[in-house]
Amino acid sequence: MVRMTDEPARWSRATTYPDMWVDPDDDPRNNDGVSPDGELGTLLDFLTNYRITLRMKCEGLDAEQLARRSVPPSTMSLLGLVRHLAEVERDWRNWITEGEPLPKLYGDPDGDFLGAVAEQSVVDAAYADLEREQAATDAALARHPDLGERLGKEGFAVRELLVHRIEEYARHCGHADLLRECVDGRVGQ
Repeated sequence: MVRMTDEPARWSRATTYPDMWVDPDDDPRNNDGVSPDGELGTLLDFLTNYRITLRMKCEGLDAEQLARRSVPPSTMSLLGLVRHLAEVERDWRNWITEGEPLPKLYGDPDGDFLGAVAEQSVVDAAYADLEREQAATDAALARHPDLGERLGKEGFAVRELLVHRIEEYARHCGHADLLRECVDGRVGQ
């Protein structure tokens, strides 16, 4: 007996390796086999690749699909993840400054997810917020190339902040894998 479900069929754009998101020649991440020199270069390369991965998991979706809360009762959506990571980038910048913290982008503690509604203007603003906050945090940390330097009121090491950023993106890219599969069935690395 065949059962009809609302679950989308699993699929991938890759043809060379059908379990991958895209074929290696189409992958925009650093996959040429040459790793960067040094610890700082390696950390920044991982961060960049996870940022690209998040964007890849969101590509090709409309505002409704990006805002879809695919795993009830969770408020998490792909759009919410984009907004959350913009908020987190701002928060990390607050960790390394001595002054007053910048206000939250989305208000309430869960405003990043709750405000992720299916409107193109919200999608556009989320991507703009993420790019701006990433650039500002990157610039703030670039002024401190010594990975052992301690910053801010709590004295976080630059290395710790970079590793924490990688961890945050990696964790949420895992969420994005599952969310995307629930939205349209696309799977892969």
